[in-house]
Amino acid sequence: MAEKTTAAVEKYVPWEIEPKWQKVWQERQLLKAEDFSSKPKFYNLVMFPYPSGDLHMGHMRNYVLGDVIARYKKMRGYNVLNPFGWDAFGLPAENAAIKSGVHPEEWTFANIKREREQLEMMGIVYDWDRVVTSCTPDYYKWTQWLFLLMYKRGLAYKKLAPANWCPQCNTVLANEQVIGGRCWRCGTPVTRKDLEQWFFRITAYADQLLEDLKLLEGWPEKVKVMQENWIGRSEGLEADFPVVGHSDVISIYTTRPDTIFGATFVVLAPEHPLVQKLTKPDYLHEVLEYVERTRMVSEIERQSTEREKTGVFTGAYAMNPANGEKIPIWVADYVLATYGTGAIMAVPAHDERDFEFAKKYNLPIRVVVAPAGWHGEELLQAYIDQGTMVNSGPFDGIPSEEGKGKIIQYFEQRGIGKRAIKYRLRDWLVSRQRYWGAPIPIVYCDACGIVPVPEDQLPVLLPKAVEFRPDGQSPLIHVPEFYQTTCPNCSRPARRETDTMDTFVDSSWYYLRYVSPKDDTQPFAKAQADYWMPVDQYTGGIEHAILHLLYSRFFTKVLYDAGLVSCREPFLKLFTQGMVMRGGEVMSKSKNNGVAPDELVRTYGADTGRVWELFMGPPEANAEWSDEGVAGSFRFLNRVWRMTLFPEDLGKEAKVVQVTEEELLQKTHQTIKKVTEDIEGFRLNTAVAALMELSNTMQDYLQGGGQKGEAWQIAVSSLIKMLYPIAPHICEEIWSRLGFSGFVSESTWPDYDPNMIRENTFTLVIQVNGKIRDTVEVDADIDEQKATSVALNSEKVKRYVENKEIVKTIYVPGKLINIVVR
Repeated sequence: MAEKTTAAVEKYVPWEIEPKWQKVWQERQLLKAEDFSSKPKFYNLVMFPYPSGDLHMGHMRNYVLGDVIARYKKMRGYNVLNPFGWDAFGLPAENAAIKSGVHPEEWTFANIKREREQLEMMGIVYDWDRVVTSCTPDYYKWTQWLFLLMYKRGLAYKKLAPANWCPQCNTVLANEQVIGGRCWRCGTPVTRKDLEQWFFRITAYADQLLEDLKLLEGWPEKVKVMQENWIGRSEGLEADFPVVGHSDVISIYTTRPDTIFGATFVVLAPEHPLVQKLTKPDYLHEVLEYVERTRMVSEIERQSTEREKTGVFTGAYAMNPANGEKIPIWVADYVLATYGTGAIMAVPAHDERDFEFAKKYNLPIRVVVAPAGWHGEELLQAYIDQGTMVNSGPFDGIPSEEGKGKIIQYFEQRGIGKRAIKYRLRDWLVSRQRYWGAPIPIVYCDACGIVPVPEDQLPVLLPKAVEFRPDGQSPLIHVPEFYQTTCPNCSRPARRETDTMDTFVDSSWYYLRYVSPKDDTQPFAKAQADYWMPVDQYTGGIEHAILHLLYSRFFTKVLYDAGLVSCREPFLKLFTQGMVMRGGEVMSKSKNNGVAPDELVRTYGADTGRVWELFMGPPEANAEWSDEGVAGSFRFLNRVWRMTLFPEDLGKEAKVVQVTEEELLQKTHQTIKKVTEDIEGFRLNTAVAALMELSNTMQDYLQGGGQKGEAWQIAVSSLIKMLYPIAPHICEEIWSRLGFSGFVSESTWPDYDPNMIRENTFTLVIQVNGKIRDTVEVDADIDEQKATSVALNSEKVKRYVENKEIVKTIYVPGKLINIVVR
């Protein structure tokens, strides 16, 4: 470090120094990744954002976290891939076009420009040579190519199906996009509508998606549990209930075959194909009215435990194959056509929904699994736990858990049922009846049927000259130049598909495009994908625990089976950051409680905002924004500025805690260890706290008369290096002014000496028969013999051991000694 002299103390003025260093990082391409480097690779990724306009500090939490990790890993010697891009298709752009007349492309790219300015303003650095934008033809060409790959592998298909319909967005939604019966984007209640739709057969990968959760050791347990529950694998019995007076049978699926003797009625989903066929004429009008009403309610809402159960009797009966009993057939909306067989045997004694339904409609309730101490009395609620089988013919007296397997075997031997595995997961509906999305590369020919667009004709371009109508319909259905085409097989006139793809298709593979974003011959280069994948650290919101993360895992597995990637899972580690709150509510533009980065940078500087974003609380938890906290972070950076650049200005204070050179070095090495571990463990708030503690120790050292020799220089360089990923601009400025070589951004992370982090003393806790009787400060290397002597010589301990036999002593080095007496 060169000798520095200064005539006057300069104030810390962040808005003067921050643009300078941002320009330096841009010119030096600070985080430019190098394919196939000899350095260890580290793929660092934040979730693909939607370009909706101005960002606020709630958004920035995710990006600041990612930036800290990228800068830190570069200092640790890694070849870091830290890319960025935009999930740029979607409804908001189209809605803006309908409202204001601005074309979605113009609206989207204006927002992208604005968001990039704000990211750079906050000192967030990406490898901008690898940027991808999902609405550009060079990206969605390969989204279309991947659709065709799915089609060729039998994983993309079209069928007429009842779909979740959002009347506000005028489009269908996948089950995963219906939250509490409402559209995930606009909150409108979702209805049902029969439409010809394109699906991806994600259910073909249900077992792999479930089994491979075990590989994700670096994922939060809560996210894995959410995916496991959504996939919903269950094992049970599929059995046939013959319809009385008909040749038809009703196939049911149950995970509780031990309760089949307690089935007192059968329930069909309103969409079940047998409903109209089996219903007696006198009941048909009421049943059809009920079915029509049910179509207006989403599956998600129908599954709600809080919703009152409703149903209607068909007038028909089925026979329980277990006991030959004639039982009524009902239609009810709490049974779904998309789960199991679309029909259930209702066992009200042992299922809460069936119990509620039976009570409402006065249907029989028969106990077949007896709880302990049950003597035939009426149940006040459904008993859903295990017990002893009763009223079950030859199975009476058997533990119900054992009875499950025995009844399945009984049914299989008689050819009236079989063991079955079912899933809650449904195939992924990817059609959208909107304009601003990737066109589905399919044409329809009267002679050839469904024909995929040949790969050499990709991309199917989205026309720009379209009319946006207030009815919300896709402009594509009004553009003959788009939908009128010729069949790739026979050259006859054909019609192009006017549905576009769900935008979650775009975000299911973008992390692969980053590895070779300029490749115009394939979606991604396998060699680069094999080098960079899987993503080492992925950071984003918990709200995508099922949607985006499940779809991305599915895509990766398809690509693995196709031989295009070598990893079975896309994201090695996942961190889900908490929300930033303000005034007790999540920070958002709609609630007018956002803090704009521009405003913060003008007042306090980007580094202050970054420090507070990390210090406000554990990154995984929601945290309240505080203007006082921002001011406190600014004071901390001011202290670092004055202490490192103008130490003479601090002066001496008689009452300050005296810190020796040895203690300063020890604190420095202890801080290096802690901050390193905290960053690796995403404990950024405690990393900032540790740096604040070190700066306090350094200030005490100076004000106590400490010399600015080697120990001081080690402390200063270590502090600046550790603070750099968090507050990079001020650290580059201090590093430069102090005359350290090069740039702190290109320096190496400091190492700690294990011998320097050991405390010289510790507080020995002295117990007698397990109860604390004293605490004494002792040498760190004290052995058991000396610790025993110290304990027995304590005046507070003596009265508890006098005239008693010492049975043994238990010594825990560095912590306590327990004297056992009798």
